[in-house]
Amino acid sequence: MTAADPAGGDGTGSARRPDAPPPETAPPETAPPETAAPHGAPARAGLRERKKQRTRMALIDAALDLFLAQGYEQTTIDEISAAVQVSQRTFFRYFAAKEDVLFGYMSEFDHLLVAELAARPARERPFTALLEALRGLLHAIAEGDPADAARFRRVLRVVEGTPALAAAQMARFAATEETLAAAIARRQGVDLARDIRPRLLVAFFSGATRVAFEDCARQDVWDPAALAARVDEIITVAHDDLPGWI
Repeated sequence: MTAADPAGGDGTGSARRPDAPPPETAPPETAPPETAAPHGAPARAGLRERKKQRTRMALIDAALDLFLAQGYEQTTIDEISAAVQVSQRTFFRYFAAKEDVLFGYMSEFDHLLVAELAARPARERPFTALLEALRGLLHAIAEGDPADAARFRRVLRVVEGTPALAAAQMARFAATEETLAAAIARRQGVDLARDIRPRLLVAFFSGATRVAFEDCARQDVWDPAALAARVDEIITVAHDDLPGWI
């Protein structure tokens, strides 16, 4: 019997009725008390972490296979878990809900973008720093592990092709934009609570990025290097042509 999907409804990702019980989540686990680490504990801890990472990536890959084959909303958490031969309880150790398979993965790249921005030279103008940070991230994905690049492309295909994920996608964008705006405010030495320019700049950057990604999605282009090139083209249009429209 298929268990209820934490996204709501019958496990297919449909909206939960207002009078329905809350989504199923994994019960909290009690961490064991800290003790002195025995000889060899760091090695065992490293093995455990690698095993957890392998399980997490296996769940992501299995979910992507199912999402692309039969649709995000048609795929249940039970099906994802069964594909990896783990329990639903194990799934919930890694993801709070079905959409977190996608957005949890993408949030890692959001964190990397923030790190890339922090590493940009202080002398760069803030918009240039944002753009170079994004270029650096996309090129790193394109030139890195082919499996990671393929996974990135597949996640984008699912997210951009699933209207039901639009609200979660916008929430992710909003959170990332606030983090980037705070970083820009620190770079420029201004108070984010009083100066609107960091948020305005980041909103323009994010809007241009979204237009580029959505344009690539319409053309079925998912390669990170191609996405970076399209972002550059959109920014050039904005720089050269939009001033006459304002």
